[in-house]
Amino acid sequence: MTGPIRTAVVGYGLAGSVFHAPLITADPAYDLSFVVTGNTERAAAARERYPSTTIVASVAELLARADQGEVDLVVVASPTPTHAELALQVVDRGLAAVVDKPLTVHLADAEALIARAEQTGAVLTAFQNRRWDGDFLTVRRLVESGALGEVRRFESRFEWLSARPRPPWKSGTSGPDGGGVAYDLGSHLIDQAVQLFGPVKGVYGELDAHRPGAVNDDDSFIALTHESGVRSHLAMSSLVAQRGFRFRVLGSESAFTKWGLDGQEGQLASGLSPLDESFGVEAAASYGLLGRDGETSPVPTERGRYVTFYRQLAAAIAGEGPVPVDPRDTLTGIRIIEDLHAAAASRAPSPRS
Repeated sequence: MTGPIRTAVVGYGLAGSVFHAPLITADPAYDLSFVVTGNTERAAAARERYPSTTIVASVAELLARADQGEVDLVVVASPTPTHAELALQVVDRGLAAVVDKPLTVHLADAEALIARAEQTGAVLTAFQNRRWDGDFLTVRRLVESGALGEVRRFESRFEWLSARPRPPWKSGTSGPDGGGVAYDLGSHLIDQAVQLFGPVKGVYGELDAHRPGAVNDDDSFIALTHESGVRSHLAMSSLVAQRGFRFRVLGSESAFTKWGLDGQEGQLASGLSPLDESFGVEAAASYGLLGRDGETSPVPTERGRYVTFYRQLAAAIAGEGPVPVDPRDTLTGIRIIEDLHAAAASRAPSPRS
């Protein structure tokens, strides 16, 4: 490949417009050649922000352009239930593919997609961008340095009270089919926990739905027992009136507690360039606390580094290193969430005749 990586982003909702397109256009290794959206308002927004990008209305049209040799990389940022089918069409053509989390809804589909990419030689990776959250990088540094002693429990939360209307696919897709916060947020939390503490040997979960008429979980909890002995308690909800801490890590010698969400998503949504010197930098007032009650001290938050994902991917496409996220890493999370939904369905009372 002699020029920039000709990239197409499929979907221009939150994932495509806030995360992928800004990160891609900030990296000179890429050219945002196409955005795929059938929504006229989103198409107009993409055209205004990226006037040199071609906006196409359908995946079929994009694939036709790909078959003409106009595309090198496809970013699948479409609704979760479409990931498997779209990504398979991409890797079938030998094109590089980024698939937003979760890679697929079902484990069998993920395994088939990975196998097909290996057969065609296509570069495949999953967008587990929360590995580069500043607060997570800080936790990882503390765990690896031994500052906490022997870690016994890891508590991690993604939660808020959201008044925004949910996209129809999110409100209308059942949990087992890819709707709900377990797939949406749990995919990140499980990935982070496994990155820190390794393989999982035991799982407990609660997938609750509280909204009237809800067809998927909006308030869930997943507990993991790692082979290392650490227990991870993961909470995800869009219905809390008061947010809890983002991280609490309890060790034999000390603990670390961090409040607030990583700021990179908000910065991207506001239009701040990932190249800005303030991007990913957190104010001192938001630093987490390390120590014991009465003896805590603030720990500077590592700078968030979402830009690392696409930088590493460019090197992988050039054959100069591994992909930023091995797609096999996603199999644990998919298996856990799929199994929890299956278990919940088996416990559900049968409808009365």
